[in-house]
Amino acid sequence: MNNATTSLSVRDPWALVPSLGNLDAYISAVNRLPMLTQDEEKLFARRLRDEADVASAGKLVLSHLRLVVSISRQYLGYGLPHGDLIQEGNIGLMKAVKRFDPDQGVRLVSYAMHWIKAEIHEYILRNWRMVKLATTKAQRKLFFNLRSMKRDTHTLSPEAAEAIARDLNVRVQDVIEMETRMGGGDIALEPSDDGGDDNYAPIAYLRATHSEPTQILEDRAFDRLQGEGLLEALESLDARSRRIIEARWLRDEDDGGTLTLHDLADEFGVSAERIRQIEAKALKTMKTALAEYA
Repeated sequence: MNNATTSLSVRDPWALVPSLGNLDAYISAVNRLPMLTQDEEKLFARRLRDEADVASAGKLVLSHLRLVVSISRQYLGYGLPHGDLIQEGNIGLMKAVKRFDPDQGVRLVSYAMHWIKAEIHEYILRNWRMVKLATTKAQRKLFFNLRSMKRDTHTLSPEAAEAIARDLNVRVQDVIEMETRMGGGDIALEPSDDGGDDNYAPIAYLRATHSEPTQILEDRAFDRLQGEGLLEALESLDARSRRIIEARWLRDEDDGGTLTLHDLADEFGVSAERIRQIEAKALKTMKTALAEYA
């Protein structure tokens, strides 16, 4: 074999590459690693496939590490660490090496590009925002193409959105929705320590109070108070007082609405002031009965 094969025939092929702790040294090292010829690539791939030769797998991976570095640079605009992008791309490369068939007539570099990009894409989608922005195929396509296809930083016009949707073969509403998602940002669920008015956190209005155990108990108690408790309180009144309370407070629009003090005064043949006194006494009696029920 030639010098390239000899240089890759170390006992531990990964010993040639420094750790990711020093990214510049790593990139410099992988760029110095020799490439395999097509015959060498087929030889090592067949050894891996037929004999499960781990050393051959290492040589295939080592010779393509520079490819990962090159592809990872295309995704630096997402604000994620370059070292992490390379690391995820290396995982994709190893998956490609494991599945590579040398007898298909395709070079490993062409086959591995898909796996490397797929792994980097997954990493970006998991880590670019707290909430994953793209789950469907159309959303993923838009996530990785929308920013480069926008001509400026302004909101997309209907015509521009239609053009992008046509080019990517997706729906216009998917384009608009993805632009909105990418234009937003993460919001802290809990408030910050300074307690300013500008820090009204979502936890204050997103929590489902109706699902809290204490709130459920309070709601049930209130419902009982309005039902059984109110009925028991009414039963504690004499007939005239109950009639006045029901006419003044418990009639709805279907019953003609509540009656006035004068209406009840005419009904019972007394003054409106007397009706008011009876009403006040009855309400006090009911309040005591409700307190005892509660």
